Amino acid sequence: MNDSWKQDPRLKSMNPEKIKFLTDFAEQLNTTPKDQMLARFIAFSAEARRRNISFSDQETRLLTDILINYLTPADRSRFDRLRSMTR
Repeated sequence: MNDSWKQDPRLKSMNPEKIKFLTDFAEQLNTTPKDQMLARFIAFSAEARRRNISFSDQETRLLTDILINYLTPADRSRFDRLRSMTR
């Protein structure tokens, strides 16, 4: 996985616990088959809720940026539909 997302300036203002959580998520994406990326993201969201970790809109955009880079075209389309439904 490309680690360039770690250089994103938006991370500088983020809580270190959240950055650790994101780093763990990114590492999990390394071993996740592309056809299971969307399921991994859903599990990631559930884990964040379980641990009482919430992300601001800006932080959520960063998560989305990370995820989109690793989705298959079909999953990207499904993700875009899901995202548009939640707006």
